Amino acid sequence: MQEILDTLANNSTWAYALLFVYSLGGGMVAILAAALLCASGALDIYLCVIIASVANFLGDEGLYYFAKFNRKQALPYFAKHRRKLALAQILFRRYGAWIILFKKYIYGLKTLVPIAIGFSKFNDIKFCVINAICAIIWALSLGLIGFFAGDLVNIISEKIGANNSLFLLALLAILGLIWLYFSKASKKKV
Repeated sequence: MQEILDTLANNSTWAYALLFVYSLGGGMVAILAAALLCASGALDIYLCVIIASVANFLGDEGLYYFAKFNRKQALPYFAKHRRKLALAQILFRRYGAWIILFKKYIYGLKTLVPIAIGFSKFNDIKFCVINAICAIIWALSLGLIGFFAGDLVNIISEKIGANNSLFLLALLAILGLIWLYFSKASKKKV
């Protein structure tokens, strides 16, 4: 495991670039993984939070403006996601700006909510300000959770000692199960 951390520390530019690209479309797993690496000293937590929040902000802004200025051209591409767009519209009407924050944590709605808001007549500046605040809150909360979980992981890893590869496989299996749960939970039930 130490070899992986050393490799990441020596190539941190690529890790930060990957975090940026992945955070454009959501990035929950990326910021958690980066924060775990920050706890081990491979990356800088402040830089990871800044990169993730800026990328998440830019990704949502891009989706919002894409929907706002390309409504007629974009609607046919979302025909398969009509139910999810309708749900996003309902949630937006019911909860208002709060849905912009909560959707950042909900798998399956992360990309559709800014599109649904872009299809509406929501104020551009208001969306920009709310989105910026929500992106910072999102990156800070997940970054801190991942960082403190990383401290716990490091303590457990030190106790295990020679079985670091087994620990890494267990950690990857847990992340895979979390991803599987969220992907199944967001599927339409027939």
